[in-house]
Amino acid sequence: MMPSYFFAHGAPSLVLDVHEYTSFLKSFAASMPTKPKAIVLFSAHWEHPTQQVSAVPSYSTIYDFSGFQDELYRMTYPAQGNLALSDEIRTLFEQHGIPSASDGQRGLDHGAWAVLKLVFPEADIPVVALSVNRHLTNEQQYKIGQALGALREKDVLIIGSGGTVHNLRRVNWRAESAEAWAVAFDHWLREKLEAWDTESLFRYRELAPYAQEAVPTTEHFIPLLLAMGSGDENKRAKPLHRSYQYGTLSLSSWQFD
Repeated sequence: MMPSYFFAHGAPSLVLDVHEYTSFLKSFAASMPTKPKAIVLFSAHWEHPTQQVSAVPSYSTIYDFSGFQDELYRMTYPAQGNLALSDEIRTLFEQHGIPSASDGQRGLDHGAWAVLKLVFPEADIPVVALSVNRHLTNEQQYKIGQALGALREKDVLIIGSGGTVHNLRRVNWRAESAEAWAVAFDHWLREKLEAWDTESLFRYRELAPYAQEAVPTTEHFIPLLLAMGSGDENKRAKPLHRSYQYGTLSLSSWQFD
């Protein structure tokens, strides 16, 4: 069964950066036991009150950021869609009582293409992009991921792209190490994920140290719960990488078996 993954996407410039996390992402595909037949990706940068399922034959590239290197605005990730898989996803959502809608126009935002360009630079695997909804409960987020778990048996790779610690207001562009509160939050998170303690994870904003600082808004944290939910059958979480960028952006990756 194909594992599911959570990848932090950091700043938009991640795709140009050279550090231990980008090295990890660039070597990741070679570590996979088999090449995915398709990729289903939840991006923190596509928010919608109704679960959206992309249904496009091919993707444009969205530059949903400003003030970065000119090179970023020339990059493309011309992935193909998979309309049959889009329909299958909507059927799974319907079977689990999750309202959804098809989107036949939207391209890939940087939460999607920056990660995919590092991991699968050839853009030769079909992609179905999905939105997130910060107004749902954490348990509902988990159940959305859980509804898609059966896709893993078909070698479909499910990815959540966001950030466990993502505080843009406290970014220090010159920081050489992480803020202590960011590390404390991620440490608590690791304990709960490895124990598959969903009761605590669903209440992380009450229970985790420095949760308000680490997760001032929830859209970047949600993809972690979505990816985790898709691994509900076996309930195994494995940390793959953790480093930090600009003091308050956690560059972490998790595998859910």
